[in-house]
Amino acid sequence: LIVPFAYKHLTIKRDDIAEVFLLGFLGGMLNISFFFLGLKFAPSINASIIGSAGPIFLILFSFLLLREKPKSKLILGSLIGLCGVLIIMMKPLFSQEPNMDLVGNGFFFLAMLAGLGHTILGRQLLKKYEAFGITFWTFFVATLCFLPLFIYENMNKISVALSPQSITGILFGAILCSAVAYFLFFWALKYMPASETGIFVYLDPIVTVLIALPLLGEKPDTFYYIGSLFVFFGIYIAEGRIHYHPLHLLRKRN
Repeated sequence: LIVPFAYKHLTIKRDDIAEVFLLGFLGGMLNISFFFLGLKFAPSINASIIGSAGPIFLILFSFLLLREKPKSKLILGSLIGLCGVLIIMMKPLFSQEPNMDLVGNGFFFLAMLAGLGHTILGRQLLKKYEAFGITFWTFFVATLCFLPLFIYENMNKISVALSPQSITGILFGAILCSAVAYFLFFWALKYMPASETGIFVYLDPIVTVLIALPLLGEKPDTFYYIGSLFVFFGIYIAEGRIHYHPLHLLRKRN
């Protein structure tokens, strides 16, 4: 699907091959794998609020790994947001009925971290390459990473029954949620700061609840509401506001 648009932008310098491979591994292999593993064990609405905490962990990583010295409000906001994520992730520990939500939430958390690394690395590569080329190589590397698992399932005759609804879902995920979504993400990332593109995840919890409630019957509980308040309040403290969506920046080129 991407090749007709990307074939003119496929050249990668030898020095950047390792980074391109890591980009595909993080965003294509780890992010997608952990996300679907999370969906197997936990409600989809948990994924959205855990994922929206990405900007908070970006601040924490800059402090812990890069030795940057953020302002006190950034540290305070990050800690508040982290508490919100922990409230949602640890909710199964307070449940009287045994469930696997904690495992699913852990996978969602790992997916968020992989996506965060994918965003940071993608921003650096897009200074040198076009969005179509980066999108192609992301999926190419992801395909190589998934290939051994595909071969393993076929060798062990692990069959999956495909209904018309399943096929529709696969096509929707492959075309819109993957090829189109990744290209638009990289295109926006090329012309906007990574910190600004991250603000769009603030809409995820709202949209997810609106879709999951009628389709899946998933209803937010008290832990979800309390954790969400902590996350968004932490973002507000750290960044001074819940950002507007700077669509005008998409029209500006570096």
